[in-house]
Amino acid sequence: MTASEQASGAAQRWVLQFCHGYDGPFLDCARQYAVLFKGSPYKVCTVYLTGKPSAEVERGSASDEVIFLDYSSAQVRGLKLGAIRDLRRIAASRDFGLCIAHRFKPIYVALLGSRLPVIGVHHAFGDYKRRSRQMFANLFRKRLMLLGVSNAVRDDMRACLSDWPTERIETLYNRIDVASVQADQVSREAAREHLALPQDAWVVGNVGRLHPDKDQATLIRGFAQALPQLPTGSLLVIMGSGRLEADLKALAAELGVSESVRFLGQVSNARRYFKAFDVFALTSDHEPFGMVLLEAMAAGVPVLATDCGGAPEVVCEPQALFPLGDAATLASRLSVVSSTDWKPIEHGVKGCFTDEGAHACFWSRPGVVCLAQSRKP
Repeated sequence: MTASEQASGAAQRWVLQFCHGYDGPFLDCARQYAVLFKGSPYKVCTVYLTGKPSAEVERGSASDEVIFLDYSSAQVRGLKLGAIRDLRRIAASRDFGLCIAHRFKPIYVALLGSRLPVIGVHHAFGDYKRRSRQMFANLFRKRLMLLGVSNAVRDDMRACLSDWPTERIETLYNRIDVASVQADQVSREAAREHLALPQDAWVVGNVGRLHPDKDQATLIRGFAQALPQLPTGSLLVIMGSGRLEADLKALAAELGVSESVRFLGQVSNARRYFKAFDVFALTSDHEPFGMVLLEAMAAGVPVLATDCGGAPEVVCEPQALFPLGDAATLASRLSVVSSTDWKPIEHGVKGCFTDEGAHACFWSRPGVVCLAQSRKP
């Protein structure tokens, strides 16, 4: 059943999309869900709880209307009564049929501030570990459906809400607009020039916060172990900033590879330069999904990732995975990739990780169908 069929007879009805903010990947998350309604009778109004008004964000949201509530993080702690009042006013302003809310705070506000069916999208593990959150979800379960960005996130929620029907807790993968991402990515030569990298080096790339969750320490150890087998002049390039920068630099020095590890700091629109890499390595210890893997694959770059969280669902190739914290296996994988034409991931992004694939998947979910039909005019 198509989106148009779900909304038959509902011309000019609206979908309310409610987001905590637009920092980092969450602007694109808003875009991903807005385009699900492209070509349907629904219009999309995206509301950002935090964040200053921005014309760039308006354009990037792919929505018919964008509203910035402009709360600070401090203002949305506690009961969030002001946000609930604001959402109640917005929900009453037009004929909304459905609300899509990203992360727990917007789900909480959407359920208390409206009578709309709510699809809650979860981007992290552990959101329903707390008993209070389980009780809240159970209170509103008749008009709440939950989506995880990977099966790993979905299964985490199902374990916490064990008496929920499975069709009310489902997966809808994160995805990219492949053509747009590829159009934004510059050539290998231009990327290396921008990042001040040698054109002839063999480069291992990584992008992420310098944080324990990303476990770049294992990446540095694995690279150091592999370096004698890698092409002369090989480099490990890490884009990102964070509190572990000094510790990671000290580790590289301790292992004697400081000259071969480049810390580039925060790079604006980092995915634009992914073609600078010969392989992309993700060592995160519990990545809910791993959007950077899709962006690297769109650039035609082989990827390696830890066998945990949502990454195995994206990679789907056993030889491209390695156990969490296993620097020796990572070193072996790097050596193999550098010495052959082995491409563990086929070029191109699988359909379920594209806008087109997600559209069909979203509108085939029984829980989505049930919620969409519950608010027929």
